[in-house]
Amino acid sequence: MPQFDWRASLARAMRLWRGSLQLRTVALTLVLSALAVTAVGGFIVSSVRANLFDQIRDQVVAEAGRATVAAQGVFDDAAEGDGAADLELVQPVAFRTIMGNVSLQPAVALYRVPGQGGQASLINQLYNGWTEEMPLSEELRATVAGGEPDVASWQSVSLPAASEGSRPGIIVGALLRLPGDERYELYFAYDLGETQQTLDFVQGALVAGGVALVLLIGAVAYLVVRLVIGPVRVAAEASEKLAAGELESRLPEGGDDELATLARSFNRMADSLQHQIGQLADLSRVQQRFVSDVSHELRTPLTTIRLAGDVLYDQRADFSPTTARTAELLHTQTERFESLLADLLEMSRYDAGAVQLELEPTNLVRLVEDAIEQFQTLAEEKGTDLRIVAPGGYFEADVDARRIRRVLQNLLGNAIDHGEAKPIDVYVDSDEDAVAIAVRDHGIGMPTAELEHVFDRFWRADPSRQRSTGGTGLGLAISLEDATVHGGFLDVWSAPGEGSCFRLTLPRRRGEELTTSPLALPPEEAAP
Repeated sequence: MPQFDWRASLARAMRLWRGSLQLRTVALTLVLSALAVTAVGGFIVSSVRANLFDQIRDQVVAEAGRATVAAQGVFDDAAEGDGAADLELVQPVAFRTIMGNVSLQPAVALYRVPGQGGQASLINQLYNGWTEEMPLSEELRATVAGGEPDVASWQSVSLPAASEGSRPGIIVGALLRLPGDERYELYFAYDLGETQQTLDFVQGALVAGGVALVLLIGAVAYLVVRLVIGPVRVAAEASEKLAAGELESRLPEGGDDELATLARSFNRMADSLQHQIGQLADLSRVQQRFVSDVSHELRTPLTTIRLAGDVLYDQRADFSPTTARTAELLHTQTERFESLLADLLEMSRYDAGAVQLELEPTNLVRLVEDAIEQFQTLAEEKGTDLRIVAPGGYFEADVDARRIRRVLQNLLGNAIDHGEAKPIDVYVDSDEDAVAIAVRDHGIGMPTAELEHVFDRFWRADPSRQRSTGGTGLGLAISLEDATVHGGFLDVWSAPGEGSCFRLTLPRRRGEELTTSPLALPPEEAAP
């Protein structure tokens, strides 16, 4: 039998609670209404109980007092005759007199006050259902025995019931003086069971009415909240559609209340957003088309200039020093111009979403070795030592080798330019889900403010710094796009005086989502 997972159930309940404004509103309304109804109902029940008890108590004390006075009168009249013989005859008369002065038919008991001398005229007399099990306390007996005649004292008790359990009641006691100066305690036991039943009925009715009232309030709250939440839910769905690019999404308008005003404002905002986004899209298309067209159109004259420049460059030995230097500058800037055009065309493809990957299983260690070999001559000229750190593992991945090679070339070129002739470490590592390459230099580094712009187009940390690789300012921006189109990411770490580290992380298989990288940033071995 499957075990109940309370954690999962609690998590689902919490998600439902956080995700539903209607549920929270109705639930809070029910809770607060229940608390209010409980407080009011409790106060009413308490007041009814107290008032009802006070009325019953005053009634029974008053009639017990009248019955005691009447009984005392019977015994006083009997005192004028022959004592003991008269008492035997008077006793039933006194009992009938007592019962005639009470309306609630209590149980009656007559006890001789302890500690009196002489022979008792009457021994304890029990009437109308009084039993020895009656809860007559010593405190009440002491109060009655030491009190004045015709003064009633009372006590709230639990009377034994015919069946199991007990019933609420009141015992009222008073002092009687019989002929011969004998003192007797007269007690009346009143059963308040019927009164308690009445009170229980009232309490039950209040509880049922309170529950019905709370449910009714909850139903009303549900209907009211639904009327309000419904348009809000429609507005939320329309907002989600707008965020997803469905710019034609609108809210229904009707009426003059606040919700209708919200709908009209939302629709005006959506119209404005659609218009502005359309303008931006048109401008972006014009810009992309302009860059693409200019790049394509410049290729023909650039090719002519390149051919002419190559001819001049090849014959520079026959020129004067000034002319030869001019031919060299022309050759260098023509190559840089060609690289800039190629980068502009590549960025226009990314902007237009027209990039197609040519994926194939690739060993990234071999790719890194080829890139390092390509930059080896330049690194030796700068006095920089290029080192590769590859601990081994799952190195092959499905990537576009040409684009990843271009990323490596950009990262290595930047590292050589800013590495201050210090060693550059290239780390390669992977796990079952991802591969990573990190290029770490120990050069000048960058402050945090510059790191925020390092992938911006045409941005340079130090524009006045001479570059050895003839960069165009688009290398890192294109590298970021190359990483993104593979489903990976390109991170950077840098600190002034400690150097920089760029880390490229790619999924081993197309379409897999990455959350971590096999390499730290910067790698621990690269810490200076």
